[in-house]
Amino acid sequence: MDRVSFSGVPLAFSGSPLDRAGESRRADPVWLAAQRARGLFLPVWRNRPYLKGGHIGLLPWRGAWEGCPGVFLGLEDGQPLFAVDLAGETAPALDGGTFAEMRPAALILPVRDAAIAGQAKALLDWHARHRFCASCGHVTGIADGGWRRVCPACAAEHFPRTDPVVIMLPILEDFCLLGRNVRFPPRLYSAFAGFVEPGETMEEAVRRELREETGRMVGAVTYYASQPWPFPSALMLGFHAQALSRDVPIDRHEIEDARWLSKAEIRARLAGDIQDEMTLPPPIAIAHHLLRDWALS
Repeated sequence: MDRVSFSGVPLAFSGSPLDRAGESRRADPVWLAAQRARGLFLPVWRNRPYLKGGHIGLLPWRGAWEGCPGVFLGLEDGQPLFAVDLAGETAPALDGGTFAEMRPAALILPVRDAAIAGQAKALLDWHARHRFCASCGHVTGIADGGWRRVCPACAAEHFPRTDPVVIMLPILEDFCLLGRNVRFPPRLYSAFAGFVEPGETMEEAVRRELREETGRMVGAVTYYASQPWPFPSALMLGFHAQALSRDVPIDRHEIEDARWLSKAEIRARLAGDIQDEMTLPPPIAIAHHLLRDWALS
């Protein structure tokens, strides 16, 4: 089932239909080889999934891909799906499709396709950045269909990591606070976000990040929803946070501006009735849903 926001809108990169078949891929290499022989592959080039006709392009294995890293994504109604990381200075020509950047692709892909493409991108990118053992520095090898790397020198095992990120919308009565990070594209205002640090809970991370970025403590912190975010491999943990005042001495290091907006103004902006120097997060981002569901509540 698709993971949806409270307003019924699917969250991008969630809702994958795949059975990852963890027990089979770990315990039976013969089974995994058989799946590969009859599998369909999603080519990925420089973190860009292959698209054709408004969908991800799944193709049978080709001899030209020999030696390229590949990972098992899962089973869709019994059909094995894999992803393969293609090399080359220029994009390979494949049956008339194109390799697309993941963010704009997610805006047009169906929920199922975006989830599969996001999984493929995150997993292949992890392999590309973790070829060497963190314990001894030796080159590691792919195991379990791409869900583990093993060092032949010291036997250390390495697993794909997902980084937890809290993203929160401070609210006070019928107003919410949006910030403009110094790294944002022009005009974009969004919810506040930051990585969960060692030794803290999600709720503690929400309070710390808001204290660091806005200089203020918050009251109740309420969990909203989570979203896989393959840039490169994060899990966005959405929250609403109860602000205690509208006084916001922003830090100016990460946040260059912050504004309080009413529910009515958020609704108008989402409907396109206000066109000015401010833009809100796109529908593929959980920040959009934090805003939308709060404004419509």
